[in-house]
Amino acid sequence: MGINLQKGQKISLEKEAGGGLSRIVMGLGWDAANSKKSGMLGGLFGGGGGGSVDLDASCLLFDEQGNQTDAIWFRQLQSKDGSIQHTGDNLTGEGEGDDEQIKVDLAAVPGNVKSLVFTVNNYTGQDFSQVENAFCRIVNGANNSEIARYDLSCQGGHSAMIMAKVYRHNGEWKMHAIGEVGRGRTFEELLPQIKPHL
Repeated sequence: MGINLQKGQKISLEKEAGGGLSRIVMGLGWDAANSKKSGMLGGLFGGGGGGSVDLDASCLLFDEQGNQTDAIWFRQLQSKDGSIQHTGDNLTGEGEGDDEQIKVDLAAVPGNVKSLVFTVNNYTGQDFSQVENAFCRIVNGANNSEIARYDLSCQGGHSAMIMAKVYRHNGEWKMHAIGEVGRGRTFEELLPQIKPHL
């Protein structure tokens, strides 16, 4: 079981993984609030106070100067260099485990990239009061063991969140649980809030 991160906490991914780390998976999971209480049909078709929520995970690449060099999201499922891949858009949050995943080949991330910033946006416009059991987690891509998990279920009027940053520091990859809430249907609307964290 991985470490449960608190907002603002920073960890060494390699130390937490117990050694060399070449591939990671960022998993995002969530449920629509009250969907279990609304019955099968309500959960599937959006009636009875439950319904579906479309959260979207994105990974933004930044260089040492804080310039964005690439973005992996539901409209571009792979980085230009091929080192990062999004497994595809989940429109509902139905099912157990990760609803969306972004796979990162750390060894193949271009040398000019210093930070990978992971964000989540509610594309359908609902705020996080409609979401429960939301989390992001980092998994060791070599053995599928969970390295770290961050709870995103702070319900409120925000429709987006800067979840975490994975970054190079002194030759190793570290993770910073940012957990800053914002508004916006896509990652572009979060860019002004991301800049101070780079």
